[in-house]
Amino acid sequence: MKTLREYLTWAEEKQVAIGHFNISDSEGFKAVVESAAALGVPVIIGVSEGERDFIGVPEIVALVKIERAKGLPVFLNADHTYSVEKVKEAVDAGFDAVLFDGVTKPYEENVSMTCECVAYAKSKGNGVLVEAELGFIGQSSKILDKIPEGVSEHTQTKPENARKFVEETGIDLFAPSVGNIHGITKGGEPNLNIERIRAIASAVGVPLVLHGASGNSDEDIRFAINAGVRIIHINTEIRIAYKTGVGAGLESDEIAPYKFMAKGIEEMKKVIVDKLKLFNKL
Repeated sequence: MKTLREYLTWAEEKQVAIGHFNISDSEGFKAVVESAAALGVPVIIGVSEGERDFIGVPEIVALVKIERAKGLPVFLNADHTYSVEKVKEAVDAGFDAVLFDGVTKPYEENVSMTCECVAYAKSKGNGVLVEAELGFIGQSSKILDKIPEGVSEHTQTKPENARKFVEETGIDLFAPSVGNIHGITKGGEPNLNIERIRAIASAVGVPLVLHGASGNSDEDIRFAINAGVRIIHINTEIRIAYKTGVGAGLESDEIAPYKFMAKGIEEMKKVIVDKLKLFNKL
């Protein structure tokens, strides 16, 4: 089976993006995998530190391995990891990619810690991709009353800074701030800065990752993909769908968990299928 790196090359050739969906339990995993299998497209399962603590690191690795053994191109990313130690844990556990999130740290410290993560991943020789960020987009995958403090057009990632950061760290994937925001803002999402995406993609020479894409318009997502985005993260929209579905299931007369939880899976799949069709231009 192709590696994640090879699928990113495939995505570049086809000018599409690989969907990245965060989960924290087996229901979320089932929704993502079944959606991707139905469409015949690769997909990335994302688990942040908190999500990993809930589902278990060896448990999620085992689930992904089972699906890969069936021939499904399902990959695993250690999303938003804040320490070198946690990055090493994910690399050693068999993740396909890790995101070191040092965006709130001073620039030099972010570079230094990212370099340490890259060096460790490469030393293992198992092809784990390392991603890092430059530019703040907030940190909460939830419904927000307003745009997070510190997120503005002024703080968006500059192409020259992106190039410098990627060259200094040797990362495989780069996540910029380009108008994107973690979570969904009640007043509506700001437009993505498509020209900035295009300029950064040209400057860095590595695949771009768009975080916080929940709530962005389909049109903006299409423009972002055409401008160079190759991985797109969705979390908040899935969480909302899951909670809505489970709520409906709990109001039914069903008492078997696999039956009243099924509504949550069904609602998540509606969102995931729509996103995968959009990202893959289907």
